[in-house]
Amino acid sequence: MNASDLPLQGGNFQLFVQRLGYQALINLGVLENPLTREKTINLEHAEAVLQDLNMIADKTRGNLAEEEEEHLATVLDQLKGRFREIAES
Repeated sequence: MNASDLPLQGGNFQLFVQRLGYQALINLGVLENPLTREKTINLEHAEAVLQDLNMIADKTRGNLAEEEEEHLATVLDQLKGRFREIAES
């Protein structure tokens, strides 16, 4: 059985945020793209994912459980730091 054969769990906010985080890491060239099996940097796409995560943070402020809010903030902080590192190199 391959990972692609397993169903994706939906309806979990932290998992949703994590999936977006993985998309950003793929576009930052940190993780291998599962389709191409290559690491490539696409700062424009990574920035778009960061903007989406920022929008989610703004739109959900005050409506999340504490652990969800902390997870979103942590993912955003880590991705922003990684983005700066890669954009400045």
